[in-house]
Amino acid sequence: MTGRVEHREAGSADREEPAELMLDAAGEVVTCTRTAVKVLGGAFEEIRARPVEVFFVPPSVWTWLSTNASTGGRNTIRSILRRVGGDTVTADVEVSELPEGSPIRFVVRLLPVPGTSEPGPGGYGSRLPDIMADFSPPTAPATSEEGARRRLELLHAAASRLGESLDLVRNAEQLLGMLVPAFADLASVDLTEAVLAGEEPEWFVSGSPLRRVAVAADGEWPEGMYPPGAAFRVGDFESEQLRTGRAEVLVGLDGLRAKLSDDPGLLRLLLPETATSLLLLPLRARRLVLGAVGLWRTGDRAPFERADTSLAEEIGSRLALSLDNARRYTRERRTVEALQRSLLPRPVVRLTAAETAGTYVPASTAAGTGGSWYDVIALSGTRVAFVVGRVVGHGVNAAGAMGRLRSAVQTLADLDPPPDELLTHLDDLVMRFGEEEERHDPVGSLLGATCLYATYDPIERVCLIAAAGHPSPVLCRVGETEAEEVKLQTGPPLGTGGEPFEPVKLRMEPGDVLVFPSGDPVALAADGAPASVNLPARDESLPVGGIPPVGGSVAGADTDTGDAGDAGADTDTGDDGDDGDREVRSAGDVPGSPGRDALVVREGAVAAVARDLPLRELGERMAARLRECPRREDLALLMARMGAVPEESTAFWELPADPGVVARARTLTSERLATWEVPEELVFGTELIVSELVTNAIRYAGGPIGLRLTRDRRLICEVSDPSQTQPHLRRARPADEGGRGLFLVAQVAHRWGSRYTPAGKTIWTEQLLDPS
Repeated sequence: MTGRVEHREAGSADREEPAELMLDAAGEVVTCTRTAVKVLGGAFEEIRARPVEVFFVPPSVWTWLSTNASTGGRNTIRSILRRVGGDTVTADVEVSELPEGSPIRFVVRLLPVPGTSEPGPGGYGSRLPDIMADFSPPTAPATSEEGARRRLELLHAAASRLGESLDLVRNAEQLLGMLVPAFADLASVDLTEAVLAGEEPEWFVSGSPLRRVAVAADGEWPEGMYPPGAAFRVGDFESEQLRTGRAEVLVGLDGLRAKLSDDPGLLRLLLPETATSLLLLPLRARRLVLGAVGLWRTGDRAPFERADTSLAEEIGSRLALSLDNARRYTRERRTVEALQRSLLPRPVVRLTAAETAGTYVPASTAAGTGGSWYDVIALSGTRVAFVVGRVVGHGVNAAGAMGRLRSAVQTLADLDPPPDELLTHLDDLVMRFGEEEERHDPVGSLLGATCLYATYDPIERVCLIAAAGHPSPVLCRVGETEAEEVKLQTGPPLGTGGEPFEPVKLRMEPGDVLVFPSGDPVALAADGAPASVNLPARDESLPVGGIPPVGGSVAGADTDTGDAGDAGADTDTGDDGDDGDREVRSAGDVPGSPGRDALVVREGAVAAVARDLPLRELGERMAARLRECPRREDLALLMARMGAVPEESTAFWELPADPGVVARARTLTSERLATWEVPEELVFGTELIVSELVTNAIRYAGGPIGLRLTRDRRLICEVSDPSQTQPHLRRARPADEGGRGLFLVAQVAHRWGSRYTPAGKTIWTEQLLDPS
């Protein structure tokens, strides 16, 4: 507490103002609240500038309190205080020490024990509302050895068990499991919405929302009380009570229940029908409200005592600490996942070449999240690239490194090299990144990252795949009931090798499905499960719109699919005596095992081929299956269902390197565009593009020259020649005789570029079929 200090004169209600003394480093009273004056008696002038120890019986109590107070912490004891008039009052005294350099060094808060004295009109101490003032106070604290032993057991259980989990609800449930029925008959935990979302708690004001996250009862939870999951808002008194951070005990609830008969919301919150006493425990961390714990005793059980509040506050402080840790962990995990997802492309991409759906399955903890990614990149000439990879490490740093790697791949893909060549350039780039990282000692690294890059040409229907330390994709062809791993000659991880990357060529048909995992779910199970899973060809083996349950898809097995329409439902039948099911489980359905993931991936590929369903739906169901068991690592899955360009939508001509063929190329182009009913305004521009590109090929490259037109979502023109020289766009000077051809092409086309081919190069252009 720093800055101006003043005595608080009349103006605020006594019951809303704590009894506090502000002391300097020598222990003398600098100022105090009006309520503190009433507690200690006399006038403000009789208290100020006096050593606080004169108010304690004996004075050595203050010496013990000040010595054991820690900066930023609290020290609490029940003590007898000597009032100015000579009489005494028993109070719970809390001492907080502030940092050095502040004009106020100690803050002493006094909470008189009800019934120990009558300081005068207006009252002091408990912050209960006026409607509670006429009910009987708690009984004297129990001092039996049995009671002390039980309290120690509860404290020990709280110290050893609270905080074991980083789940907010699990922490609340653990607390209630300890308190019911050992300490209370009914209990609930209510948390603020900000805490549940992992956000920093804000100042708790009247009307702030709470949500009931856990309840416990020695029997059935009362029907009239808020159930788990219920949301509600608290009033002025409840908000103030939670901000104090002090546990409050209330007994004799029958009269209060009658007075609150016209407030059903408060009755549902505070007063079960069978309750005889209530202990309300605020949950605070760093002076911010996290929520509250409600404890009730019912029937003939002895009501709560004043001594129970200190025990509850001790346990509550441990719960608040564990909840705050869990909240911070929740925020960190959601931050990592949000960053990870923001760096991934949109989940569904529909192109002529392929329909794709990406799915991200986070790890069960933040420690395993942050390295997996995928991408879908549209290339020239209706082609498409599929990318999937994994970065070494976890957390925000790995997600950031993943974003860098994805950007590098997109930049290289714009040059449109073959997969093996792209990985070679990427490997060199990662090695350079690694040299810079060693100098700057970063937290995240790209060295050792894995990447798989595949391109698919829907005209030639050829897929080229190369991998750097990455597992192979899974392929299922149309009409087949078996998914198999693509045999790749995988190169070393990025930045670690120097070895060449070997591409694999696959002939694809429309409807074939490739599934690219970021991890290694296709590895063999620990006991040597087969690398492929045979699925029965009969239609009923696949649930409508779903993925067959693991273990239920093997030919000859007796499958119980359950509710086939429940997306992501757990179709695991458990140990039900089915020998076939147990056999499959032993072959790889161990929770979280690579064999289990392999089965889910393969079954997803087969389902994508066998059912004409959106890949997004199938991907979500696969993700639900993969999340059923705790995961150490995150996993990204990219599913691709191959398409093809119809033969009537493309035309190809091979032309000699003869200047006379330029006119013929224009004629062939205009005729084909007329057949496709291309808008007239595009015909002239396309003829100009063909004329310029064919002329340049004849003049600078020689023949043969390839001319291809493709009518897709855009009108694509490609001219190929045997030269490896790349064209460059430049602005011609007034005296130049040439250099204007590519400039004209760039003005007419929407996009243009060039790519290397095994036989030379290809210059391509794209025009919008609907310019609007």
